[in-house]
Amino acid sequence: MTEDNGAQSMDWLEAELQDTFDEDLEIEFAEPMLSLEIRKIYNEAHPDLLDRKVYFRNLLRLQAELIKMHYWVQHTGAKVCILFEGRDAAGKGGVIKRITQRLNPRVARVVALPAPSRREQSQWYFQRYVPHLPAAGEIVLFDRSWYNRAGVERVMGFASDDQVEQFFQDVPEFERMLVRSGIILLKYWFSITDEEQQFRFLMRIHDPMKQWKLSPMDLESRIRWEDYTKAKEEMFARTNIAEAPWYIVEGNDKKRERLNCIEHLLTKIPYEDIPQEKVELTERMYNPDYERQVLPDELYVPKIY
Repeated sequence: MTEDNGAQSMDWLEAELQDTFDEDLEIEFAEPMLSLEIRKIYNEAHPDLLDRKVYFRNLLRLQAELIKMHYWVQHTGAKVCILFEGRDAAGKGGVIKRITQRLNPRVARVVALPAPSRREQSQWYFQRYVPHLPAAGEIVLFDRSWYNRAGVERVMGFASDDQVEQFFQDVPEFERMLVRSGIILLKYWFSITDEEQQFRFLMRIHDPMKQWKLSPMDLESRIRWEDYTKAKEEMFARTNIAEAPWYIVEGNDKKRERLNCIEHLLTKIPYEDIPQEKVELTERMYNPDYERQVLPDELYVPKIY
């Protein structure tokens, strides 16, 4: 890269940082409506959080690479499937949001399935997930996946011991089939400490804008922390296959977690820069005889701001 090109890249980055600051600030606004006491405790427990400017600059850089990657997926017809698993409140949703933030939703889509219906419970376990797998030119991000059976279903008693054992026997071959079919399959586990999850649950309890994130299952997971740990350890031991290994993302610092996960994801997809056709804005057609109609005032949204 020449010196002029380098300067242009920095100019672009500065301009993009300025233009998108309001949007990013809104998305990143995560300061909960906490009491001063809880806020003080949280800040004291997190003295080494990543600097905000460093975070934004690297996030924009990585999101630019994600756009290149998604053009490559479209161009080559690649099929990318990414699983996001982990502790409750470990930051999965935040990472998914930053990955998809600037991508075409027709190319990159998020799958977050609700609890299975009675009919789905009677199906082959993987059946409800198969329709959501990527076709050519698609990226699918599963916000929790078929690994529910090895985690919440097992710990909460929603699946029998025989069903869990059958899952462990089936899932390695299921994932090998996906890989053999040409799907790029990535599996991420988001890890936080017991203390950090406690902090985040307290934040959600005391933040009216985040209380919806706390479900009965989340609260139960606090009680069963050790049970979930044991389930996770066996899951890793029995499903960490060469064709689709697990990757653990440490998430006590959300900003580092997001950057580290995106950086790693990009190294696992063999994308390259696909030249894009230059877009030119053509002159619009003008009809001198056309007269625009005046619409009734009640059709307009009131200008309150």
